Amino acid sequence: MRRIAAAALLAACAPNAWAFDLSDLQSQLRAAPVVRGQFVQQKYLRSLPQPLTSTGLFTLSAGDGLLRGLRAPLHQDLLLTPAGVFRRDDGGKWQALPQAVGASRETRMFLTVLTGDTQALQDNFDIALSGTAGDWQLVLTPKSALLKQIFTDIRIAGGKLVQRIELRETQGDRTVMEMKNARADTKLDDDESRDFNP
Repeated sequence: MRRIAAAALLAACAPNAWAFDLSDLQSQLRAAPVVRGQFVQQKYLRSLPQPLTSTGLFTLSAGDGLLRGLRAPLHQDLLLTPAGVFRRDDGGKWQALPQAVGASRETRMFLTVLTGDTQALQDNFDIALSGTAGDWQLVLTPKSALLKQIFTDIRIAGGKLVQRIELRETQGDRTVMEMKNARADTKLDDDESRDFNP
């Protein structure tokens, strides 16, 4: 009888012992300091019957930022870093884009979303994590009045890496970004290193 009671107690405790939590997610995402792949982004606007779709390549570096090469419907390279947003000109040089008040904060926030920096995210959002290490979803609900004016929530899903991000805006528009064929690496290549130091 005691053995049965002990087994029942262990079974009841097991789900909590093996629960996938925010620190597990952060450790899992930080294990890939560099991620490369393709992206498909769809912007759903209330005023349009079909979403605006763009595709391209990306390199995400946890320590540096996001390098985004838009390839359709037009060709454009963008660089998002904690210092700001840059666009590559026709001569191949990075030009800083003017930013509205608060834009640098939004850029930093977007990078924390992509890298899964859950500690930084908790400063701005209430966070709900569900699922397992191989199939999880994170729902971020804004805390501050400013963010509440922009987003109803942000939904991030993935497995070993981030696979999908959905930004839901308060006026009904939403943006969905899917990462395709993403692969992890330990460091940037020479060209990427130069790009991340404009």
